[in-house]
Formats: sequence, structure tokens, C-alpha cells
Amino acid sequence: MAAPALAGPGDSGDMAMDEETQGALSRLLALAMEDDPAGRVAADLVLAWLNARLFGGFDPTQAWLLDPATAGDLVRVFTFIASAPVQPETLIDAAELAALVRRWRPGASPFPVG
Repeated sequence: MAAPALAGPGDSGDMAMDEETQGALSRLLALAMEDDPAGRVAADLVLAWLNARLFGGFDPTQAWLLDPATAGDLVRVFTFIASAPVQPETLIDAAELAALVRRWRPGASPFPVG
């Protein structure tokens, strides 16, 4: 599987994501394409960030399903989300987000966001 397409630092126009957080996000995006409970957790986080009203919220107790390294990635990305006023579509390729919506929320339109 190809690495997810992430925007580079400064492309967001707001707050740049550091390299370690970019790595964590890349790993979560790759995991989100897997058809297993951990993949659903990763997808739920990204889709809630994209549009919680449309795609549903994120249940933090889902992190109990993750191995420690993946849980660390989730915490790192969530910390970024909590501290940076950046929408995911400024960091994640639109095609990647649309693929997640198709996989985990069939029938839903990937946009509008926000």
C-alpha cells in the first residue's frame, strides 16, 4: 500500500504538523484502510475530525482496542487536532479522505466538511 499523501509543512496556512506527528497520521491513515477493529478506530478519528456531524463522533474508549504504539499515534494526532486550528483536508489528500468515506461510511458524501 502506498503511503498516504500528506501536505507538507506550511501547506495548511495555519499550523505546520511536525515530522513525528505526520508519521503518526500516515500510520493511522494506512491503518484506517484495513478491515479490522483497529482500522475502524483510526477511520473514526479521522472522519470525526473531517466532519463529526456528518460522519459521527469519536469514542475515546475505542483506543482500548489498539496496541500501545498505535494508541500512541492516536494520542499524538489527537493532541495536534486539539491544539491546532487545522482542518484535515489541508493536511490529507482529498482522494485519501474520499476513500475513507467510501470505505467506512458508504453512501455518505465526503463533502461538505467542517
